[in-house]
Amino acid sequence: MSLFKARDWWSATLGEGEEFDQGCLCVGDVDNSGTGHDKVVVGSYMGMLRIFSPHASKTSEGGPADAQLLEVQLQNAIIQVELGKFVSCSELLHLAVLHPRKLSVYSVSGTAGNVEHGDQYQLKLVYEHNLQRTACNMTYGTFGGVTGHHSLCIQSMDGMLMFFEQDSYSFGRFLPGFLLPGPLTYNPRTDSFLTVSSARELESYKYETLAVATEAESRQDPNLPLKTGGKRLTPDWVFVLGEQALDLCVPSFSHASSHIFILGERNIYCLRDNGQIHFMKKLEFNPSCFLPYASVTDGTTNLLLGNHTNMLLVYQDVTLKWASQLSFIPVAVRVANFLDVKGVVVSLSSDGHLLCSYMGTDPSFFSTPKVDAREADYEQVEAEMKKLQKFIREATRTQDILPKTDSEDDLCITTTVSSSMDNPSQALIHDINGLPVPSVTVQVKVKASSVVKSSKLSIGVQPPLAVTQEQFVLEAMGVGSSKVVVFSAFLNGHYPPADLTGDITVSYSSPTELNPKGVPKVLQSRFNLPLSLVCVACPPPKATKFKITVDTNQPPVDLSSIFREFSAKSEDKDGNSLAFQLLSGARVTVLASKTSQRYRIQSDSFEDMWLVVKELVHRFDQHFSKVGIKDFKKSFSGPLPLEEYFLSVDNHFQLRISAQKYQDLLSERAVQFRAIQRRLLTRFKDKTPAPLQNLDTLMDATYSQVMALAEAAEENRALLEEAFVRLRSATHLLVLLLSLWQGLTPDQTSILEATLLPLLQDTPQLGWEESCDAAVSHLLRTCLSQNPKDQATSLAQTGGSVLGLPSDTARLKKHITLLCERIGKGGRLTLASEANVQVPAQVQNLAVPGGVEPIAELAGDGEEIEVPQEATKFIKKKQPSKKTKKEKEKKEVSKEPSEASVKEEEPIKEAKKEKKESSKEKKESKKESTKEPKEEAKKESKKESSSSKEKKESSKEKKEKEKEKEGKEAGDKKVSRRSSVKVKEKKKEPEAAEG
Repeated sequence: MSLFKARDWWSATLGEGEEFDQGCLCVGDVDNSGTGHDKVVVGSYMGMLRIFSPHASKTSEGGPADAQLLEVQLQNAIIQVELGKFVSCSELLHLAVLHPRKLSVYSVSGTAGNVEHGDQYQLKLVYEHNLQRTACNMTYGTFGGVTGHHSLCIQSMDGMLMFFEQDSYSFGRFLPGFLLPGPLTYNPRTDSFLTVSSARELESYKYETLAVATEAESRQDPNLPLKTGGKRLTPDWVFVLGEQALDLCVPSFSHASSHIFILGERNIYCLRDNGQIHFMKKLEFNPSCFLPYASVTDGTTNLLLGNHTNMLLVYQDVTLKWASQLSFIPVAVRVANFLDVKGVVVSLSSDGHLLCSYMGTDPSFFSTPKVDAREADYEQVEAEMKKLQKFIREATRTQDILPKTDSEDDLCITTTVSSSMDNPSQALIHDINGLPVPSVTVQVKVKASSVVKSSKLSIGVQPPLAVTQEQFVLEAMGVGSSKVVVFSAFLNGHYPPADLTGDITVSYSSPTELNPKGVPKVLQSRFNLPLSLVCVACPPPKATKFKITVDTNQPPVDLSSIFREFSAKSEDKDGNSLAFQLLSGARVTVLASKTSQRYRIQSDSFEDMWLVVKELVHRFDQHFSKVGIKDFKKSFSGPLPLEEYFLSVDNHFQLRISAQKYQDLLSERAVQFRAIQRRLLTRFKDKTPAPLQNLDTLMDATYSQVMALAEAAEENRALLEEAFVRLRSATHLLVLLLSLWQGLTPDQTSILEATLLPLLQDTPQLGWEESCDAAVSHLLRTCLSQNPKDQATSLAQTGGSVLGLPSDTARLKKHITLLCERIGKGGRLTLASEANVQVPAQVQNLAVPGGVEPIAELAGDGEEIEVPQEATKFIKKKQPSKKTKKEKEKKEVSKEPSEASVKEEEPIKEAKKEKKESSKEKKESKKESTKEPKEEAKKESKKESSSSKEKKESSKEKKEKEKEKEGKEAGDKKVSRRSSVKVKEKKKEPEAAEG
C-alpha cells in the first residue's frame, strides 16, 4: 500500500442514486451523550437523514449497519444540516435541517436498550419555519453578541437574508446588487456576515447595519413606496476576488486567530477580519472542498483541501505538508473525534461514499530473508562499474533540454508529384492571356508504424498557387496501415509565385500507457512543384531590358538535355537557347555561350527571372553530380542589379502608403456617415417635423464615397499582395546572386535570406520595409561592423524604438547597398558577435599568409574595389565632425596621404629609430599647430612609427621625404575613415617612383 494513500478506518455507502453536496455533512455530539465523541450526520437531496457513530470493528461481522444510529426519510430535500444551540432555555445541541421551503429544528435522543439489539435513537421535531422564498444556504452564530444560544440566517435564491431567533422570525434584508447566491458564513469576532456576490467580490455586512437597514418587505413590490425610516444597506468592506468562491470559512478554534478563508476556483485566500489580505495560494488543480483546522505551530493554520483528482492535501498556510489519495472526489470534509481515535478525517462524495480515514502508514513487520554469503567477483564488479560509468558519461554528454526524439517516427510521409499535367485541368482559371492553365496531381501516402488517432493532414502552398483541397481528416490508423491522399495544384492568380514548394503538415495523437487518449504530435514534409506548372516554351524575344550572366568552370551544356520537358516545343534545335513564357508574367530567355563557359538569363521583368534562374542552377547541380564532376563551381561576376531591385521595393512601398491613405479616408468618411445618421435620426424622432436640410442627399453622397473607397482599398490590397510576391521573388534572386558573387556557404546564405526576407506576408502593423531595415542594420552593427566598438555598443543596447511604416525608402536602400558593399569586401555573415573584430597590427604580422583580413574601409593591399554607379548614389558620405574653421581648412590641406598607411615591414631596430625622429618632429608640429586632441596625437605617433618601408631607399630620398613631412605635419589631422579609393592610388605613386 502506498504511503500517500488515505488509510481506510471506517466507510459506508449511503443508498443508491442519491446526491450530496458540501452542506450535507456535519459532525458533533448530536445526541448530547456528554462523552465528547462525535457522531456523523448526513442528509441527502432525496430527503434521507442518517446519523452514524463510526467505530473500528474488531470482527468481520457488522460493519456500517452497527455504526448507524438513525435513518429517517423526510418529505423534502435536505440542503444543509448544522448542529447548534437553537432552542431557547436549553444548553443542549439540536439539529437544524434546511429544506428548500422549510427550516426544521430537531432533537436527537437515545434510549438504553434492555436487550442485545442495543440503544434506540429518536428524532423529534422541536419547531419549524415555513419559508416564503426558496432557500439556498444558511449559517448560524451568536448574532448581536447574544450568548447562550444561536440564531439562524438563511439566504434565499433571490438574495434575501432571513434571520430567525429560535422559534421566531426576526427580520429580512435584501442584498444590494444581487444576481446569484454565493457562500455565506458568520464571523463572531466582528459580528458580521460574509458572502461572495456575483461581481466576484467578498462583501462583509455588520449585523447592526443589517438590523437598521430598509425592511425587505417594502421592496417586494416596486410600486409600493419605500419606507423612510431605514437606511440604505451598504457593505462594511469589499475585497475583489476576481473569481467565483466555492466556500467560506471563519475558524474559531483559537482566540488568537482572526482570519477568513475563501476557497476560489483557482486560489485560496486568507484575509484578516478587516478585509486585508494575509496570504494567497495559487492552485494547480480544481478544488472541490476545504476545511481549516487547528495547527500545532503557533501563528499558522492547517488546511484540508480536496480536489477533482481524488486527492486530499494538507497545507500549513501556503506550504504543502502531506498529500493522500482517495478513491473518490470529496465534496465535503470534516475532522472528528471518535471513541478509538482522535482527528479522523471524514469525507463525503457526491454519490454517497462516506469515509473515515487517517493519514500515514502501518508499520511493516516483513523482514528480508538472509541469503547465503558468497565472495564477490571483483573483476566482474569492476567490469560492470566501467560499463555503468560509460552509460553515465554518454547520458550526461548527450543530454539536452528537449527530449530525445524516437529513432523512428510514428508516421512516414511519402509525396509523389506527377510528371505530366492533368487532363483535363483542375484549375479554377481556365486560361491567362490566351494560354491554358495546367494542374498537376500530387499523391501523399501516410504510413503508420504505430497506433495513431485523430490524424489531420493540411496542405499549404505559396500564393498565387492553390490546391483543390487543403484539409483532410484521416481515420485512426493501426500498425502498418497507410492512407493515400490525392489533390491537384494549379496557378490561381495573374502573377507568378515566388516559390514552387508546398508544405504538408500532419497532426495526430500517439497513445501511450500513461496517456491512453494520446500525446499530440506534428509531422511536416515538403514537396516541389514542376516549373512547367507556371510557364511554357516559346520563341525567344529579340530585345530585353534585364540581363544576368552566370559563369561556370565546365564546358557549356546542351539546354535541351537539361530542360527536357520544354525542349520538344523549342524552336532552337542546337540547344544553345531556350525561352520560357510565364503564364502570368514576361518571357525569360536562357542563352548558352558557344565559346565561353557562361550562361545569360534575360527578360523584360526582373522579378520573373527568379524561378528560371533558381531552376537552372538546381538542374546544373543535378546534372554534374550525375556525371560525376565534384568540383563544379558557378559564380556571378556582377555588378549587382540593385537599381532594378529597388524598383520592386519602391513599388511595394508606394502601395503600402496608398493602403494607409485609404484606411485614413475610410475612417473619416465613416465618422461623417455616422454623424449624418445621428442627425437624421434626431430629426425623424422629433414630434414637430423639421426640414432635412439636404441631409439625405449628403448621406447618399457619403455612402457612395465610402463604397468607392472600400472598393479602391480592396483593389489596392490585391495589388499589394501581388507586389509583395514580386518583391519576394526579386529578393530571392538578389540573395542567389550575392551567394554566387562571393561564394557564400549555405549557412551564410540562410542568414542573408532571413535578413532580407524577415516576413512571409505583410500586415498593417508590421511590414517588410521596417523589418528588413532593422535586420540589415543589426548585421551592419555586428558581424559586418568595421569597428569593434560599434559591436560592443550594439550588443549593449537592450532595446530600440517600435517598428513602424517609414516615410521613404532612402534609408533602407542605403543600408542594403552598404550591406552588399561590405559583403563584397569579404565580410563574413555569422551570428557570432566577434566575427569581424579587427586584429592588432602586431598579431597580423604573426598571421598565416593567405588568411582572411579584417574588414576595413581602406583595403590594406591598395586594390581598388569597383562599386556599381547606380549603387553609389545611395551611399551617404560620413559627415565631418564639428571643428573650427581653421581645422576644417587644415583637413582639406591634409587630403594628400601620409605614408602612415603603409604596412609595417621594417625590423624592430629601424622602427625604434623612426620613433625617435617622429618624437622630434612631433614637438615641432605641436608648436605650430593649435591644440590637438590626445587621441589624434597618439594616432599620429603610431602612423609615423609605422612608416618603416624605406630601408632600401637612399639617405637623400629620406631627407627629402622628412622635409615634406614637416611641411605637412602642421595641418595633418585625423583622416576620415571613409576616404575615397583614389587616395590609395596616390599613395602608391611615390612608392612606385622610388622603387
